[in-house]
Amino acid sequence: MTTSVIVVSYRVHGWLERCLESVADQADEVLLVDNGSPGGAVGAIGRRCGAAVETLDRNRGFAGGVNAGLRRVKGDLVALLNDDAMAEPGWLASAAKVLADPTVAAVGPKILFPWKFAEIRLDEEPHFAPPDPRPLGRTIARVELNGRPVALGSLRGAGLHELEHEVRDGAERDFRWTAGAGPILVPLDDGLPSTDAAAATDPTVTVDGEPVPVTRTVDVISCAGVYLSTEGHAGDYGFEAPDDGSFDQPAERFAATGAALVARAETFARLGGLAESFFAYYEDVDWCWRARLAGLRILYEPTGVVRHVGGASTGGPASDSVRRLAARNRIRTLARNAPLEVLWAEARSRVDRPPWMAFSLPTAIAQSVVERRRLAPTRALTPSLVWTEWAGRDERW
Repeated sequence: MTTSVIVVSYRVHGWLERCLESVADQADEVLLVDNGSPGGAVGAIGRRCGAAVETLDRNRGFAGGVNAGLRRVKGDLVALLNDDAMAEPGWLASAAKVLADPTVAAVGPKILFPWKFAEIRLDEEPHFAPPDPRPLGRTIARVELNGRPVALGSLRGAGLHELEHEVRDGAERDFRWTAGAGPILVPLDDGLPSTDAAAATDPTVTVDGEPVPVTRTVDVISCAGVYLSTEGHAGDYGFEAPDDGSFDQPAERFAATGAALVARAETFARLGGLAESFFAYYEDVDWCWRARLAGLRILYEPTGVVRHVGGASTGGPASDSVRRLAARNRIRTLARNAPLEVLWAEARSRVDRPPWMAFSLPTAIAQSVVERRRLAPTRALTPSLVWTEWAGRDERW
C-alpha cells in the first residue's frame, strides 16, 4: 500500500524542517499544507525539503488544512503529522501492519517528548491545606541543570502540581508545589538540540540551591493513545510518565491524537474529513468517536515512535485561544457524538466554563446537533453503547 503524509503549518519555527525530513524516506508522498503563512514562508520551506505544497489563502485551522490535504493526496494510507513532530524510522511501516485489519479505523504511535529528562525525587509525607484538595509537599521556586536555570513550567512528572504565581511583600515569583511523592522530570533540553553534552551524560540538578540526586535519565511519554473521561474530556494516556516499558504493549484506545494518526484513505472517504467548524482542537477526537460509532476500532501501536514538541504553532495549553477552542469544541464533540443526556448535563455544568461561553455555547450546540443528525446514517452503534464502554476507561495508568 502507498502512503501519504499530510503536515499542516502556518507559522515558521525551528522544528518544521526536521518534521518533513523525518518522513521523507518513509512515505511515498509528503504534502505540506501552507495554511496561509505570511508571504508563503512555510511553503518555501516545504519545497526546499522536497515536499509537495498545497497553499491556502488563509489560516483555515488544523481541520481545514487537513481536509485540503485529503482532497489532494493519493496514498492508500494517509498519515497526519503535526509540524513540530518527528517520526522515527519505521513509524509508517508499523501502522501499515495494523491497518491491514479492516476493523481498525486508525492507529496512533507511542509519542515521546523530543528530549530526555533527568528524574529526581523530593519525596516526603504529604499534607493537606483545605479547601485545596491536593496532597502537598513543599514549594520549589528555582531549579538549575548543570548551573543553568530551568523554566519551572517545563518540569514534568507526577511529583509536581501546576505552575503558580504570587506576589508577597511586593515581590513576584513563580513556584510549584510538589505532590509529596512521585517523580519530578527535568528536561535535558527545552529547545532545539544544544551542544551541552554534559547535560545528557552527567546531569547535575539543584532545587532552590540544594543539590538533588538524579535517579536516572529517561524518555517521557507525551501520548500513548487518547482516553475519554466521565465528563467527556479527552486526555493523553500516559502523559508525563517515564517510558520505562509500561507502555510497550499494543492496546485498543478510545482515540488517537491527530498529532500522529494513520488511517486508510477509504476510511476518510467513508467517514468524511475533520470537522472544519472546530478550526482546531478536539477535531481528532470527534473523528475517532465517529469511527467508533461506525463500529470501527482505534489502536495504539508502540513499535511506531514519534517525538512531539507540542504547541510550537499554537502556544499549547498556556494560550488563551487554545483553552477557548478546547472548551468550546469539547461541547461540540459531545453534541455530535455523545448520548444527549451527557450533552445536557455538561452544557449545564459550570466546570470548565469560561464566562464568554454563555454567549457562544447555545449557537455551537445548535449547529452541532444539526450536524449530529446529518452524521447519523454512518452509525452502526448507538451513542449510549460507545459511551458506556469508553467513558472513564483508561483514565489511570
